[in-house]
Amino acid sequence: MKGVIRFDKKGKISLRYVDPYKILKSVGKMAYELELLAELATVHSIFHILLLKKYVGDPSFIVPLEIMAVKDSITYEDVPVEIFDHQVRRLRNKEVASVKVLWMSQSIEGATWETEATMKAKYPHLFPSDSIPS
Repeated sequence: MKGVIRFDKKGKISLRYVDPYKILKSVGKMAYELELLAELATVHSIFHILLLKKYVGDPSFIVPLEIMAVKDSITYEDVPVEIFDHQVRRLRNKEVASVKVLWMSQSIEGATWETEATMKAKYPHLFPSDSIPS
């Protein structure tokens, strides 16, 4: 039997699972020991069942480990690829500009709304000077 590991959430309900791994044995009623790759040597190999999902062969669910670029601290930075929508919302006394961002490890359905100011500060290359008004 194979399972995939859930590492993190991006947005509200977008779960991320990483590569299928062989289940070596059951550890009690609520955990499994997995056969991990050498790149994940710093990760403990026993996972609670809530972090696992049965692998059913749907490749759209799984983010390849190479794309995630997992660091020794088992964290990764999701990189924005494109900004494809813009909106301004009025909140009581102010207006907030938002942009819809497509992330590298997500499909179009996984795009998120982010504040324009934050995205401009972190990723100015995504904002050609004439495409999105401030």
